[in-house]
Amino acid sequence: MTNAAISFDSLPVELVADILGVVDLKSLIILSCLSRRLRQICADPALNPWRGPILRNLRSEGAVYEDAFRNLSVFSTVPRNNWIEILSIARAEYLLFQASLPVLSESDWQVCFRRRFLPDWARWKGEGRWKELFLKMLYKVVHRMSISCTAEEAWTKFIVLNRNGSANLLSSTSRSFNPLVLFNEMKIQNNLAHLETRIRVVVEFADVRIIALGVLNNPRSPLSINNNARAFLHPPGLRRDDEQDDSGSASTGVLEDELASKLANMNLSGLDDHVYEPLSYPLPSTSFANYPFFTPGGKDKRWSGSGTLEEQGRHWVGGMLLTAQLISENTRHHAIQQEHDIVNGPGLSSYASFTWVDLEAIAPWMSDLITKRIDGQGLGH
Repeated sequence: MTNAAISFDSLPVELVADILGVVDLKSLIILSCLSRRLRQICADPALNPWRGPILRNLRSEGAVYEDAFRNLSVFSTVPRNNWIEILSIARAEYLLFQASLPVLSESDWQVCFRRRFLPDWARWKGEGRWKELFLKMLYKVVHRMSISCTAEEAWTKFIVLNRNGSANLLSSTSRSFNPLVLFNEMKIQNNLAHLETRIRVVVEFADVRIIALGVLNNPRSPLSINNNARAFLHPPGLRRDDEQDDSGSASTGVLEDELASKLANMNLSGLDDHVYEPLSYPLPSTSFANYPFFTPGGKDKRWSGSGTLEEQGRHWVGGMLLTAQLISENTRHHAIQQEHDIVNGPGLSSYASFTWVDLEAIAPWMSDLITKRIDGQGLGH
């Protein structure tokens, strides 16, 4: 026993922290109380053996948390920075009604808010504190997912990317907001009603996911292609990890060489020096952890083709509608057999406003591509 104890005491603290990081939370709580050395290692924010078991809980299938997870805030050996991760990812209902919340600084609550929610939601802050706003937004999410209440947000805003390079910020009554209906009206206005509506989940966060509705077609002319729609889904210069060069693919008979040439040069002049970084504010869910880069696992379906081509050589044409859909755990695990299952089904009819500041946050490269931002209908004249 003595030799074993001496051997353990001789281990570097980094190795001890790695060992502690593989146990469950209940065991780690017990271990943190066994000796002064273990307590110091557990309480060290740099070593932070708590991060491993905490993330395993947050990313568990169905978000089933250990019982010990509920009262972590009462243990002084748990570094406060772990709570920024927990508050950014954990289920809203769990944080509101089950977990014991820690004492954090105002700046920490601000970071938690920015990592969890869309930036436009900060408009509700007023003269209040960040903690108050954070909890208020959690309650709004739970409330909106429970009942169809639109008392505080009677109008839902959304963005349309036009094929001429401009974009419109539009709004529709929240009580009857349905992006599929709105987009079908757009298709009729643009003589695209005969084409199928395609829906993509662009990125998903703790409480909301951004979805895009558009149309794929084999265009007769490059003028009908919506370059900004493709750039929004596929940031210029980024490719799937498993994407292959499609230079040898079969021709679609749609002036392919001319289309490829124009797509390679149109609207991309301002992005030559753009540096992409994984999104942190807000923080994407595990399924989109690498966003805007491709995230393996099967849920990141932004790339459905390769090179300059989309599915079967088709391109995005006409306008593309962007909106924010509120989600719960039931919504997130809703079986998606077809693309329309993203918006059709129980718990899939709650939406939040998606505005310019939200677009800037999740797709900053679009600032160089959108030629004109228009508030409301029209061409912006």
